[in-house]
Amino acid sequence: MINKIKIPTPIDTYSGTVLPEWIDDNNHMNVAYYVLAFDYATDALFNFLGLSRAYKDANNVSTFAVDMNVSYLQELRVGEPFKIQTRMLDCSDKALHYFHEMSHESKDFLSATNEVLSMHMDMNIRRITPMAGEIIEWSEQVCDAHTSLQIAKQAGRVLGIRRK
Repeated sequence: MINKIKIPTPIDTYSGTVLPEWIDDNNHMNVAYYVLAFDYATDALFNFLGLSRAYKDANNVSTFAVDMNVSYLQELRVGEPFKIQTRMLDCSDKALHYFHEMSHESKDFLSATNEVLSMHMDMNIRRITPMAGEIIEWSEQVCDAHTSLQIAKQAGRVLGIRRK
């Protein structure tokens, strides 16, 4: 059974420090490592929702990211601390739509965002399937709590070249 607790708005999902091996030729954090850090935040969100490794193994299910947007807003450099906060944008019995915000922890600026749509998968047939009822219920409660948050500027953005 999922422990029903006060729902943080947003959820603190991950924090870390930019590692030397994450630095690219531009002397800042490489795009791949932003996505890696966001993936760690996704794992924490899923654990909070009850979609833990134990749940997945016991039920032979998983989650697949089927779409994502990443916005790079201000660079992070080696040794800089960051934190990721996450909010649920929407959910259904089979899907989770969530939004991560990565901020510099000490200078308090928004560095990057990551919007993701994930589907719950039956690994026996590799098809989308409903989550367990208690996870659906808890996810809906988290989504409801997160409707109080201001909509993030980068959420729902369309990728394309801006024309005047």
